[in-house]
Amino acid sequence: MAPNAQKHPPGSRQTMILVNNLHCPSCVVNIEETLSALDPPPLSISTSIVLHEIKIVHPDTLSSSRIIRSLADAAFEIDSVLPSNEKLDDAPRSNPPKTDLQKLHIQNSCVSKITGAIQEKPWVRSADVNLLTSSASAILLDGARVDEALKTVRDAGYNAELVDREEIQPPKPSKPPVAPADMWRASYAIGGMSCSSCVGNVTDALNHYDWIIKVHVNIVSNSATVEFQGKGHLEQIVNIIQSLGYSATLSDIDNMAPSDYDGESPRQSVTIQIDGMHCAHCPKRVLEALATYSNRVEVTDPPTETSSKLTVSYIPEAPHFTIRHILQTIADVDKAFTVSIYHPPTLEERSHAMHRRQQWQIASRLILAALSAIPTFIIGIVYMSLVSKDNPGRNYLEEPMWFGQATRSEWALLFTSTPVYFFATDIFHRRMLTELKALWRPGSQTPILRRFYRFGSMDMLMSLGASIAYFSIAFLAINASRPADDGHSTQNKSFFDAVVFLTMFLMIGRLLEAYSKAKAGDAASLFSKLRPTEAVFVDHDARNGNATVPIDQLEIGDVVRVANGASPPYDGIMPDWRVETRFQKEKTDDDIFSGTTNQANPITMKLTRRPGDSILDQIIDAVRQGQTRRAPIERVADAITGFFVPMITLIAILDWIIWLSLGVSGRLPEDWMDNNVGGWPFWSLQFAISVFVVACPCGIGLAAPTTLFVGGGLAAKYGILVKGGGEAFQEASHLDCIVFDKTGTITEGGELAVTDHQTPYEGEIDNVWGALLELEQNSSHPIARAMVSFAASMSPLALWASAVNEIPGKGMKGSFLATASTESHLDMIVGNEALMHDHDVAISSTNAAALDSWKCEAKSVVLVAAKTRPNPTTMSTAPWELALVLAVADRIRPEASDILQALRDRKIVAWMISGDNPTTAHAVGKTVGIPPENIIAGVLPEQKADKIQYLQKTLHGTGTTSKRALIAMAGDGINDSPALTVADVGIAIGSGSDIAISSAEFVLVTSGLGSLLTLVDLSRAVFRHIKFNFGWALVYNCVAVPVAAGVFYPIVSNGSHVRLDPVWSSLAMALSSVSVVCSSLLMRTRIPLVGFRSKKIKALDTQLSIHFSEDDARLRQEEIQLNQTLFVPT
Repeated sequence: MAPNAQKHPPGSRQTMILVNNLHCPSCVVNIEETLSALDPPPLSISTSIVLHEIKIVHPDTLSSSRIIRSLADAAFEIDSVLPSNEKLDDAPRSNPPKTDLQKLHIQNSCVSKITGAIQEKPWVRSADVNLLTSSASAILLDGARVDEALKTVRDAGYNAELVDREEIQPPKPSKPPVAPADMWRASYAIGGMSCSSCVGNVTDALNHYDWIIKVHVNIVSNSATVEFQGKGHLEQIVNIIQSLGYSATLSDIDNMAPSDYDGESPRQSVTIQIDGMHCAHCPKRVLEALATYSNRVEVTDPPTETSSKLTVSYIPEAPHFTIRHILQTIADVDKAFTVSIYHPPTLEERSHAMHRRQQWQIASRLILAALSAIPTFIIGIVYMSLVSKDNPGRNYLEEPMWFGQATRSEWALLFTSTPVYFFATDIFHRRMLTELKALWRPGSQTPILRRFYRFGSMDMLMSLGASIAYFSIAFLAINASRPADDGHSTQNKSFFDAVVFLTMFLMIGRLLEAYSKAKAGDAASLFSKLRPTEAVFVDHDARNGNATVPIDQLEIGDVVRVANGASPPYDGIMPDWRVETRFQKEKTDDDIFSGTTNQANPITMKLTRRPGDSILDQIIDAVRQGQTRRAPIERVADAITGFFVPMITLIAILDWIIWLSLGVSGRLPEDWMDNNVGGWPFWSLQFAISVFVVACPCGIGLAAPTTLFVGGGLAAKYGILVKGGGEAFQEASHLDCIVFDKTGTITEGGELAVTDHQTPYEGEIDNVWGALLELEQNSSHPIARAMVSFAASMSPLALWASAVNEIPGKGMKGSFLATASTESHLDMIVGNEALMHDHDVAISSTNAAALDSWKCEAKSVVLVAAKTRPNPTTMSTAPWELALVLAVADRIRPEASDILQALRDRKIVAWMISGDNPTTAHAVGKTVGIPPENIIAGVLPEQKADKIQYLQKTLHGTGTTSKRALIAMAGDGINDSPALTVADVGIAIGSGSDIAISSAEFVLVTSGLGSLLTLVDLSRAVFRHIKFNFGWALVYNCVAVPVAAGVFYPIVSNGSHVRLDPVWSSLAMALSSVSVVCSSLLMRTRIPLVGFRSKKIKALDTQLSIHFSEDDARLRQEEIQLNQTLFVPT
């Protein structure tokens, strides 16, 4: 299983690129090969055909501009670039020095012999050989010695191959503290920037220097703000920018004040849009108005006469000083000003803009083709085929015109097809020529032989089909303009209309495909729509108390009111409220998440998170990550489409040669040539054109991505976040076993409670309760919290602890000082039976019987033992005495039994793993239907991953397959993180706060188990759809290509030979890719067999009783139901 989150080495960053002509897996393969040839190569490349998006993680030494140039040289059309100025490891911005320190991984070793052989070399720092994994790691002082290290191992008599090689960056000394007086902030006006790649070029160039602290380049205002050390670098910054081909002029410089030099400053930076500035004095008036705030507001990017944006940084102090005060100050300068916060376009907005441009680009050409199709249809179809031969209009059109035998209809059809060819199909021609130029350009890294068997894309097939059709028609028109050899004209049926209708159908297919792909990839944007654009701000200082403000004007600490049916703007809490649920009482400061819906009475909440930090933002990021991860089955499509265009080209050429040779040699009857124009060469050419046009690799390439995107959106609708992408869906669709963690998964894992207790202690029991209260307050475990609540009710005062130690997996131990009521000091241990056994604690038969009884009731048991000693420095030799025996109940989820039965019905075996004793674990298993042989009890947290690996080695898959079973682990996403990572599929069950830290492929936002069953059904439905789409696309090409090639031409039906004309081939091609996308979109419907419908086992409605206090009024109760299930509209 691939890891969920790749950990990249220091000194790396991420660049997002949107590419216009990214259509099929052959494009993906070309991109990966092109970028992998760079030096140094990217660390990872993720490509999405649906989003036209490439996500590249690359070293700092590989600049974004080099990546963009290499893609452009490979004939890819860059739409926009989103370079990340922050390194992935939050390292300093300056590039780390290169080093020859290398880490080398090899396979197969014999420990002592290999270690000795390698470490004898002076250029080896260390070697670590692992017999169990048959691998070795060696740290080399010289990276050029890698091959020599491999040879050393082979000379020792072992096979060795290089598995991994990484450059180890030595710890980089941090920059020395810079004196505030020597730090400067300069603003530059930059000319010549045209796109986001220009921003990346300038940013990368400036960040290369150690004395540069921060760089902010604004493509909209054509300016840059640079924070740097040393005023003498002013002119050097200008020279650096100008060396990139841009003009640069210093517009402002500020000495950064000492008060601003605070690494822990909570300053926030905001870009403000000011509409209505009408003269050169307006920017100066704005700056003068902001100057009244002194150091509280700092203008980092001032407005100019040509740019109406300014960037300010400030320290919010809600509600007394916020961004609202700054905006109001600017608005008060002039009544003509309209002030708002500027937000740069998000990735989804850029993607949608690119899709809109593509759709308009295709639609405009479709309009041209459709307008040309009207006269073409009337002249070429109606008059030439449907109208009687005696019709005057037809006779007029069939008369020769100008010179030769070319008729008026032929000239008219040539004139209508020419603009279509040159101005409607031009996008295909340009892309084909660019691809060929990139393939054969001087310096191309593609081997010569490979250029003949791996080339081209769908654009090339379309261009070739249209070009052959048009130029053959043009040649026929020229040929027909010459006098006939026998002196009289011969009227022949032409196919001049083929270019027009072929192009029109191609454009219709492309337009439908572009629209469908945009609809399939909108899951992340639909999440963004869950957040409102305005909120009701509760202003206690204002007379009316409430005001509606845009949500980007809210600050942490602001209080907002959420009406019925509305959603919170950001995450927050309900202060001074007491919440009672069916299972939980008196919960204060209840969390409210953005993206949820208040389904009852209005509530008031206090904001605790800003944009970018909310749970909804983390969900959107998780969905974006999942969308870029491909399923293994997509590699099959890559392998097929990599050779698709050369194969189709070869088939078309051979098809033309075969038909031509058969016709010219007289092997074919003369009546087979149903069109006498051009003779056998042009008759046979129609088959080749049909083959070029009908072949469709796009359907194969879109089979998996569109389904995965739709599946990801459906998963989000049901409260499931797909962080593992396509690979996770594929693994989940073949699950054989799911291992459940007991606490928090099979059980509710909420606030536990002590249900039973016994006190066999003969000493002062109040001291025991006080010591237990103090000891368990040092733990955050749910059982410890239950102990604290119960002990507090039994003893009002906690003892003073002199020492507290945690015993991993067993409990805690502590020492407590004497109180006024006793001169004895107390030692205590709290934990399970294993801990008592380790300390030789005697358990009476009465207490043992109670323990057995509680375990059979599926309760967790806690034992407390104590002993006294006369002073803190003297060790007590007295035996430990059992003081307390307690039972803690963790309620089993009411839906657990039904869910596990439903999984068994789906041939999925359920296991349970628990740290509890076997009796309690078996009692829980018996309640929910898990057999004892499928329960692993008494497992420490760090042992869970080992148990998962054991099951992976011992369990076999269902059916006749001999492969091992695919194991899923369902846990809370935090404590079970190692096990979730080791499992084939990790499933985190819990609240939204688990999303950012979970190691799972799937995160169930809702806490119930019902969505687990939805996950299994959805994964299987997604993979079924992928296989169906993939099979349909393959069957289409396997059937359509032979039909277009003329395999069935000898068959006569209704007096005509069975064939697929170029026009109908283009329509079939269009319907192929569109049908694949529409098939994926049908999953959103509830149509039987094709749509997905979640099967609900049991509906659980949690009713919240909320009590609150306002203005010392009496408590009043309201029933509110908060729906915290994320919903994405379809």
